[in-house]
Amino acid sequence: MQSRNESVQVNRGDIHALEAVALEATRTAAVASYAWVGRYDQDAADAAATKAMREALAGAPGRGTVVIGEGEKDDAPMLFNGEVVGTGAGPEFDIAVDPLEGTSFCAKDLPGALATIAFGQRGTLWSPGPGFYMDKIVVPPAAAGSIDLDDPPEQTLANVAKALGKQVGELRVMIMDKPRHRDLIQRVVRAGASVQTPAGGDVGGSLAVLLPSLDIDLLLGVGGTPEGVMTAAAVGALGGGMLGRLAPQRDEEADAIRAAGMSLERIYRCDELVTGDAFFVATGVSGGHLLGRPQIHEGEVRAESLLISRNQIRRISHTTFDEELR
Repeated sequence: MQSRNESVQVNRGDIHALEAVALEATRTAAVASYAWVGRYDQDAADAAATKAMREALAGAPGRGTVVIGEGEKDDAPMLFNGEVVGTGAGPEFDIAVDPLEGTSFCAKDLPGALATIAFGQRGTLWSPGPGFYMDKIVVPPAAAGSIDLDDPPEQTLANVAKALGKQVGELRVMIMDKPRHRDLIQRVVRAGASVQTPAGGDVGGSLAVLLPSLDIDLLLGVGGTPEGVMTAAAVGALGGGMLGRLAPQRDEEADAIRAAGMSLERIYRCDELVTGDAFFVATGVSGGHLLGRPQIHEGEVRAESLLISRNQIRRISHTTFDEELR
């Protein structure tokens, strides 16, 4: 793991203030990108979300550093790694962010697009440097001690099923529908489990594992590292299990990781990806089972958010009056 600063304790009042900022950041990003739902312009939607989120974060109490942002791997608009936000007066904290998770869902008006962010005490969020992709397993708390990223998927299914008191044939597995996962999906199905294969939505898929009402038993496969760190914030807060390993998708990415002195073999536990207290926030953009889309009527804006902090899940409905939408 890369060296990091010692974490600094943040008091309860500061945490509440930062939670409010994070909720406002995802809410404004969700509303801004919602204007682009169904317009088949991923870049415009992402840019709108990023601009709105950056403006909201500018008012954060203290000094926040974007430890891991979204954008470098696909040249999208982004809050870039190392960017500093906030007023400077108050605590220092780390940020992991994807202003618009599921840009294609937003562009095509498909359910699953979210505005997402995680805050952690300074020095607690892992930075993967030039690593853009990560192989992951995410499981609920009851199966947290049953997983090993080196196990074949068939063994993983058997171990998780045993931990959850189920048969493999009762498991529901989330795997993104990507060419890189073709063999993985086939092996999981052959083993007897059922598979849900969204086109994207790495963070949303992990949240489905953590929320019992959504009836997903585990997530497998390669997704983005920003999504991985944000997922780890939520998983750690709720006592779930997660393992991750850098999984470069291009030779250039692999070479850059090695040049940075990082390992392609090391498996990171959840508590190594997020080493201290952190919280995660998401707001719905295009709707779906997890969170509804913003509702806008005569200038009144209602958005649905999820805030996950230590052993706590809060669903929050924001209602504001936005002059720009009149």
